[in-house]
Amino acid sequence: MKIGLCVYSGYKIHPGHGKTMVKVDGKSFTFLNSKCESAHLMKRNPRKVTWTVFYRRKHKKGQEEEAAKKRTRRTQKFQRAIVGASLNDILAKRNQRPEVRKAQREQAIRAAKEAKKATKIQKKATQPAKVKAAPKIKASKNVQKAAPRVGGKR
Repeated sequence: MKIGLCVYSGYKIHPGHGKTMVKVDGKSFTFLNSKCESAHLMKRNPRKVTWTVFYRRKHKKGQEEEAAKKRTRRTQKFQRAIVGASLNDILAKRNQRPEVRKAQREQAIRAAKEAKKATKIQKKATQPAKVKAAPKIKASKNVQKAAPRVGGKR
């Protein structure tokens, strides 16, 4: 036993009831009764006709079970350690005064720069000194002069 749905009203159509209309382009419409069929043929919008299921859905009628809105859970902030720093280290750093933190940062930057400079100097010492080669002299090509023009004034 197959129960269909009315194209216009959205009501159930039980076996032995309703009417099916097939258009020339092959689209089929099943209607519950002549009321639905005539309203469809008059091109009435089922979302504006108050007794249809589409109207009731659009205007949120008859939804008692979902009376209470679902609450969305707010995300909670949670602190945890990062790779290379424990939670205690992070909290201690955050609670430091900004001047102290700035001084530590500058000191760390200075130390990194000095280490970089030292490696550069060491690298320079290991490389053999380059001897500059004399600039190459371009070989001149023997180009013949254009042949003198023969003949008088033109």
